[in-house]
Amino acid sequence: MRCAHAPARAIAVGRMRPRDSTEECEDTMPDKVTITVDAMGGDNAPAVVLEGVADALSTDSDLTVILCGPAEVVEPFASQHERCVARPTTEVIGMAEHPANAVRKKKDSSIVVGCRLVKEGAAQGFFSAGSTGACLAAGTLVMGRIKGIARPALATVIPSPVRPVVMCDVGANADCKPEYLVQFGRMASVYAEKILGIENPRAALLNIGEEDTKGSQFAQEAHELLKEQLSNFAGNAEGGDILAATYDVIVTDGFTGNVCLKTIEGTSKVLFKTLKDVMMATPVTKLGALTIKGGLKQLMAQVSPDTYGGAPLLGVKGACIVGHGSSNAYAIKSGVLTTANFVRAGITDIIAQTATGVQAGAPGNGGQE
Repeated sequence: MRCAHAPARAIAVGRMRPRDSTEECEDTMPDKVTITVDAMGGDNAPAVVLEGVADALSTDSDLTVILCGPAEVVEPFASQHERCVARPTTEVIGMAEHPANAVRKKKDSSIVVGCRLVKEGAAQGFFSAGSTGACLAAGTLVMGRIKGIARPALATVIPSPVRPVVMCDVGANADCKPEYLVQFGRMASVYAEKILGIENPRAALLNIGEEDTKGSQFAQEAHELLKEQLSNFAGNAEGGDILAATYDVIVTDGFTGNVCLKTIEGTSKVLFKTLKDVMMATPVTKLGALTIKGGLKQLMAQVSPDTYGGAPLLGVKGACIVGHGSSNAYAIKSGVLTTANFVRAGITDIIAQTATGVQAGAPGNGGQE
């Protein structure tokens, strides 16, 4: 049986084991997968979404996509592409709308319909590059929480030049209780192992120092719980440990994680723009730039979040991947394939088992609850 296509760079470093389109999956994992895609999600929708979906369908012959959006958008596309089914909708949730209110009111929106099809069993996963808040609300309210999970959490892959790092939470839960972070750590560890192929991922709590006694009262309480209940917990991580990939999983509350993620993204953009300006400043620097052009392109590709396509909402009943609003066609393709990979890896079932303490071998569970 054929697995979905995990990012090539996410598999060849550190303790990672190769996971590509020719690798054998476990016999219990489904070969053919159906996912729903929000055709209207993102700043450049629907054009880049359609292009990305077409590329994903060409790449994965066992993938079927139910495309949700206006009839004039989804029906012509579906008629021209095998394994694509149109699901016309009459509403769209905008980026500026209140997420929970929009999900409750716009029941025929592409986001809500996509999540509802997962709940009804017509599909196993959902992908959108639309409103993150709306996707989080629809994933939680429509698809539903896994029993035993207190709060679903948004994870993301930090594209470190060393190796990919999973951070969770990055925005779903601005206010947290210490015990939530234990579940975040378990769910993110499952994702790191099953999607990125990291064997025995090491998890750490994002804090202001390495010592156990560092941080706020919240951080200290979370540290104690993680040390007691997360078998793969390795201690505190400082900000510099993230891109250095000192740990495989970084656990934090959604407020801190979101600020950290956007700081990393903003710094990366400024750094590469400044570097480009310097290299283009004079004829001499332009000549020098030619000698390192190949290496720079490789580095930029290595640290590009487009490779992973989106952030998974962990803890809901089904695969729910949220792409960046500025996603290009390649990022859409990656997000769609990652959603299929999520389904084939059985991550939802594994998280459900860890939430009830059933599966002793699951990452970070240790057989205890």
